[in-house]
Amino acid sequence: MTVGSTKFETLRLEGVKRDFGTFNALRGLDLTIARGEFVALLGPSGCGKTTALNCIAGLLDVTGGRIMLDDTRIDTIRTEERGFGMVFQNYALFPHMTVRRNVGFGLKMRGVPRAEIDRRVEQVIATVRLQGQADKLPGQLSGGQQQRVAIARAIVIEPPLVLMDEPLSNLDAKLRLEMRGEIRRIHQSLGSTTIYVTHDQEEALSLADRIVVLRDGAIRQVGRPDELYAAPAHLDVADFMGYRNRIPGRVTAQDGGRVTISVGETAALIGRPCDGLVDGPAIAMIRPDDLEPTDAAIGIPATVETIEYRGREFHGLARTIANQELHFRSSVSVGRGETIRLGADPARVLIYPGATP
Repeated sequence: MTVGSTKFETLRLEGVKRDFGTFNALRGLDLTIARGEFVALLGPSGCGKTTALNCIAGLLDVTGGRIMLDDTRIDTIRTEERGFGMVFQNYALFPHMTVRRNVGFGLKMRGVPRAEIDRRVEQVIATVRLQGQADKLPGQLSGGQQQRVAIARAIVIEPPLVLMDEPLSNLDAKLRLEMRGEIRRIHQSLGSTTIYVTHDQEEALSLADRIVVLRDGAIRQVGRPDELYAAPAHLDVADFMGYRNRIPGRVTAQDGGRVTISVGETAALIGRPCDGLVDGPAIAMIRPDDLEPTDAAIGIPATVETIEYRGREFHGLARTIANQELHFRSSVSVGRGETIRLGADPARVLIYPGATP
């Protein structure tokens, strides 16, 4: 019997480290994942998210700390003994095998009786909505269908933990959107635990119960999608969560939960202080959707360089007198070359400590 063949309550990473020579890929990760959770590991390339997943899967050994499944230490046992399902970025299907044989391969290797294999394969093919495709080869399927086969192969063994490594990165935008919904539906229907690696913050926000943001092999923040979207704890987390406008300034006033910063000599912004902000240099972070033209005196003057119509509204790029690019939206058209003042609701402006010159 594999360790992962039974239900568990928690998976715990306790001070997990992974070194490649002198390079520290993971720097002591501490994380607890509860049964039934969908957890996304999010971060830029090289942050350690895939390394962490591979350590959980057993494809990489840890060089420090331990991984616990309830009271059982699993980082010291072989991959096949963990019994987890794995979905790879490149699908890893056998090209000479039909969908049915690809899906049933893991069960066959486990010595499951033929009748039971047939029953479970048919059931999981229906779960991933591939009825009618069972006798086709992978090369006869679309990218989205191939990804469904990869998911089916991972879940047919009925694992309590499914590990997914950027499974949608090879699909076009339309298929990615469709498969996001399918992955969430399958997760909920199975009741299993899912750990999902992605560099796409929209994927993480739409799929996960909790998001773990990593940077340089360390966990920067863990929280629900709405928490990370509205209140990134650190400047780098805000940057990765879509706050594209990064505006340097200096604190000039603080009043309770609001802080005012000067931006150059003629502009100012009001926002929420974050990450222990006090006096001195500061950086305001604003999402493009929250920055818009305003008639208010407070704001930032900028000259419109490009403007695009995107259905219900316009999205533009403007440049300040200090040569800083600002991404904004507008409910009305503004002309290229026009000077406007851009501002945002103070509740949507996050202000972090800035570097001392």
